[in-house]
Amino acid sequence: MSTATQTIAAKSVIIGTAGHIDHGKSALVEALTGTHPDRLEEEKRRGITIDLGFAFLEENGVRFGFVDVPGHERFVSNMLAGAAGIDVLLLVIAADESIKPQTREHFDICRLLGVQRGVVALTKSDLVDSDTLELVRLEAEEYLRGSFLEHARIVPVSAKTRAGLDDLKKALREAAASTTARDASRYFRLPIDRAFAMKGFGSVVTGTLISGSVVAGDEVELFPGGERLRVRGVQSGGKAVERARPGQRTAVNLAGIEHTALRRGMVLATPGKFRKTRRIDIRLEMLRSARKLKQGTSVHFHAGTAETIAEVFFYGQKELQPGGNAFANLKLQDEVLVLPGDHFIVRQFSPVVTIGGGTVLDPLARRPMLRDAGRGAFLETLERGKGEEILAAMTERAILGLSYEEIVARTAWTDREIRATAKKLSEAGGVKSVSVEPLVLVSGRVFEEVRKKILEKVEKFQKENPLLPGMQREDLRASLGKRVRAETFRAALDELIAQKKLDAPGELVKKAGSEITLQPQEAKAKDQIEAAFATAGLAVPSVKEVLAQLAMEAKRGERLLQILLREKNLVRVSPELVFHRQALAQLKERLAGYKKSKGERISVPTFKELTGITRKYAIPLLEYLDRERITRRMGDERVIL
Repeated sequence: MSTATQTIAAKSVIIGTAGHIDHGKSALVEALTGTHPDRLEEEKRRGITIDLGFAFLEENGVRFGFVDVPGHERFVSNMLAGAAGIDVLLLVIAADESIKPQTREHFDICRLLGVQRGVVALTKSDLVDSDTLELVRLEAEEYLRGSFLEHARIVPVSAKTRAGLDDLKKALREAAASTTARDASRYFRLPIDRAFAMKGFGSVVTGTLISGSVVAGDEVELFPGGERLRVRGVQSGGKAVERARPGQRTAVNLAGIEHTALRRGMVLATPGKFRKTRRIDIRLEMLRSARKLKQGTSVHFHAGTAETIAEVFFYGQKELQPGGNAFANLKLQDEVLVLPGDHFIVRQFSPVVTIGGGTVLDPLARRPMLRDAGRGAFLETLERGKGEEILAAMTERAILGLSYEEIVARTAWTDREIRATAKKLSEAGGVKSVSVEPLVLVSGRVFEEVRKKILEKVEKFQKENPLLPGMQREDLRASLGKRVRAETFRAALDELIAQKKLDAPGELVKKAGSEITLQPQEAKAKDQIEAAFATAGLAVPSVKEVLAQLAMEAKRGERLLQILLREKNLVRVSPELVFHRQALAQLKERLAGYKKSKGERISVPTFKELTGITRKYAIPLLEYLDRERITRRMGDERVIL
């Protein structure tokens, strides 16, 4: 890779050649660009293109990147890798042979992949007379009628005599002028079609940059493995560039990985944005020439430069007829990275022929469920809906809510698009933003259900536990189950508090304005508990002994004790020992008097003598005083602070 850099300002357009074997695709590309795209010795020796070839041409401010794909039926999978990212199709038909099987298959593939523009080249025009040339032109017109190439220019050319090359360049410029520039502001994605090592540079991958841009120094993520790599350098058109932009043939020099770990079908992308997948929901279209496709059939799946095996499941039907289309779910054998709107091709498992293709609708689809009656309507929204409709539909089906990360992975929307769409939906009331940073959305229906459940749980708890001031916040959240995420719980609770339906002092949640009301028997028992500890001074009885004296079950007595502890009339010094606040206040006064008359140091025996209590009480009380910063332990003594 050259180290000199340049900025490419020309519009970048990818021209993909397609056509039958030996119809002169590679020779035509060489005649147009001066570069023969065949790069393998076997290709040059046999005179056919086995793998992808690349060449470049700059004309009148347009930089053309030619992807020359193999025409032999055994190499159609290579052709599919090259078809990813094509802006303009150059359909090659030899004038001495006319339309052949691979002409049809290549054209079907490009149509299914969503190519919208193209030019037809009638190659080897020097080998036929004018009448034959006109007949082939008429056959081409008839074949292309009703397709995206119906009004395309049909240009007779000869790579050998160079006749018609200027007309072909003009036709390509006209087709390129109508292509829409790809958005460089979107996330970076580069499907890899070649990987190799270059002496002095290391690992290099190439592909058509289908979105975003990349510069040296960028961190990228390699899918499906998830490795984070650094970009050492970038080339386009055989020259080092500062930034590669969408629509350009791009070579990326990567640091931190051996070229043997890289292969066609992998994808480089903006790190941390996307997720690999083995299940996708799609719109599948069958070719008229295909056999009917039955539920559960295995097919060859091609998307971008990736190829794997997929099992087909239809929604609402058991088979798809030739020429038909339907929503379907694909279970993929290998993990891939695909995004909504990506086009794909499916080929029959055996014999391997192209049978259809379509568009990815949901790249992170779940396993089809028999009872999921709304799946078809949801996929219809993904296919035809606007941004707000799509996000609302996704949120409605997300029982746990929809995180920012999942929105990005399932839509490839930018941060600005996501937040603007979420804001509109929140203002309209159909979707609730339960967290702003990070953004988490739940449907208005789910949010209202959570609010209702919180109120019901709190009311039920307080009815069953009249002596408790409220329900522990964490217990309340756990009682809602795992299907309610923490952000939804917090937002719903905060709203109920703001509406003065609930109060949440500290870690407790209770009905707004509710207070503990004791029955006469409970009030008497509460006074009895307090008096037992108050009269005992520092030689207190155990909690168990005190509660045993009550004329009620221990559980109710324990709750009355908890009320006294919350009111701070009683203080728990250790798990076993509870003291009255007055006794502790008197102890602190006694220590202050001791410090004034005898000094600030006091030993355990002296403390026992001062208070008249045994070691059973003395040690826990001294540790309590240490925690309260009334004393500080120094060796075997305490310093009174």
